[in-house]
Amino acid sequence: MDLTQLALSLKYFIPEMVLTGFIAIAIIYDLFLKPETSHRIGFMAIVGLLVTLGMLYLQQGIPATGIFANMFALDGFATFFKWVVAIGAALAIWMSLDTNELANRRVGEYHILILILVLGMFLLVSATHIISIYLALEMVSIMSYLLAGYLKENSRSNEASIKYVIYGAFSSGIMLYGLSLLYGLTGTGYISEIQTQLAAGQVSPVMLILVAVLLLAGFGYKISAVPFHFWTPDVYEGAPTPITAFLSVAPKAAGFAVLIRFFNIAFSQGDPNTPSWLALPGLDWPMIIAVLSAITMTVGNVLAIQQNNVKRLLAYSSIAHAGYMLMGVVVADQTGIAAILYYAAVYMLMNLGAFFVAIQIKNIYNTETIADYAGLGFKAPWIGMSMAVFMFALTGLPPTAGFVAKFYLFRALVQFGDGFLWLAMFGLINGVVSLFYYMRILKAMYFDKMEIPEKLTVVPVHFNVLMFILVVPLLVGWMFGDPLSTWAAEAVQFFF
Repeated sequence: MDLTQLALSLKYFIPEMVLTGFIAIAIIYDLFLKPETSHRIGFMAIVGLLVTLGMLYLQQGIPATGIFANMFALDGFATFFKWVVAIGAALAIWMSLDTNELANRRVGEYHILILILVLGMFLLVSATHIISIYLALEMVSIMSYLLAGYLKENSRSNEASIKYVIYGAFSSGIMLYGLSLLYGLTGTGYISEIQTQLAAGQVSPVMLILVAVLLLAGFGYKISAVPFHFWTPDVYEGAPTPITAFLSVAPKAAGFAVLIRFFNIAFSQGDPNTPSWLALPGLDWPMIIAVLSAITMTVGNVLAIQQNNVKRLLAYSSIAHAGYMLMGVVVADQTGIAAILYYAAVYMLMNLGAFFVAIQIKNIYNTETIADYAGLGFKAPWIGMSMAVFMFALTGLPPTAGFVAKFYLFRALVQFGDGFLWLAMFGLINGVVSLFYYMRILKAMYFDKMEIPEKLTVVPVHFNVLMFILVVPLLVGWMFGDPLSTWAAEAVQFFF
C-alpha cells in the first residue's frame, strides 16, 4: 500500500480516528480525576460518540470502497451497523450514569472500556479479511469480558466474567481453526477472493463443510444462537445491568453483521449485491440456518417462561430474538438482509428501554424479581407505561415498530419460497409463547395487588427524557413513511 492509498484510507477512517482520539484523551483525563468525579468520563464518552456519529453522517453518499489494502470496507452495510452500535453505546453510558450498581466507585475506566468496545465493533462490521475479522472479534470479546466482571466484589459478576472467558476462548479457538483451514484451502484471506476460489470448484466439499460448521460455531457464540448460548443467562445476570443491556444489542448486531458479510460474500455466487445465495455445494445451507433459527427461538422462549428474574428473562428473550433475526439469514438476499438491519435497530431501542426500566426499579425498590413488580404500574405510572410499550414491542404487537420489524422478516421469508413456510409458522407460534412471559411483567405491574399501598413514586427528570427518546420512535416512527426501512434497504450494498 503506497502513501496515496494510505492517505485515502485515513480520509475514510476519520470516525474511527475520532473515537480513538477521545479514548486517548479520556485515559489521560481519568488520571487526574478523583474517584467521586470519575463519572465525568461518561459525559466525555457520550460527547465522543456524538462527534463520531457526526463524522459518520458526513460520510453518507461515499461509494463502497476498500481501505487499508482492502482489509476493511467502507460501505452502506457497515455504516448502518456503526450507527446502531454508537447510538446503543451512548444510551448504555447514559444508563450507567444512573445506576446504583456503579455508585461510589471509580468508573472512568468503565466508560473507556465501552468506547474501546465500540471501536472494536466498528472494525468488526467493516472487516473483509480473515485476520482483520479475527482481531476485531477478539478486541470486542476481551472488552466484553472485562465489562461483564466489572463488579469485582460481586460473586455473580465474577462468575459471569469467568464463564464468558471460558466460552469465548473455546468458541474463538474453534473459529480460528476454521479460518486457518479456509486459508489453507483457498490460499487467500480476503473473503472476496475466497469466493473466487470456491467458485472455481477446486476445493474439497467435505473440508468446506467442516470449515462452515467451525465458522458457524464461532459466529453463533457471538449472536447467542443455540447451542452456543449457554453463557448468555449467567453473564447477563451477573454483569452490571447497563452492560447487560449493551451486550444484548450491540455485540449481537455486530455479530450478525460479520456473519452476513462473511457468508454472503465468501459463500455466494458472484456479486453479493445480487439476490443469489449458494452457500456450499452438497449442503442445503439455507435449511441448516432455518433449523438453527427454529431451535434458537424455541429454546429461548421456552426457557424464558421459567424465569422469575427480569434480567435472566430478558437474557433468554435475547436468545429468542437471535432466532428471529436468523430467519433473515435464511433468505440472505437484499430483502432478508434489509429486514435484519431494520430489526437490529428497532431491537436496540426496545431492549435498551426494557433494561433501563429495570435499572430504575432496582434503584428505587432494590429488586429484580418479577413478583416484586406488583402494583408498580400505579405507584410509578410513567415507568409502567414505558415498560408496557417495550414489552409490546418485544412481543411484536401493533402499533409498535417491533411489529413492523417482525413483519419485514416474515415477509422476506414467505417471499423466499414455500419451502420455508414451516419456519414462518414456527416464528408465529414462538411469538405467541413470548407474549406469555412478557405479559407476566405487565400483569404484575397492573393486576397483582401490592402488599402495602404507597404514594406515587417520583422518577428523575432525565429518566423521563430518555424514555421519551426510546418510546416515541417505537410508537410513531413507522407512521411517517418509515425512513428507517428506506435506509436499511439502501444500506444493503456490500463492498466486493
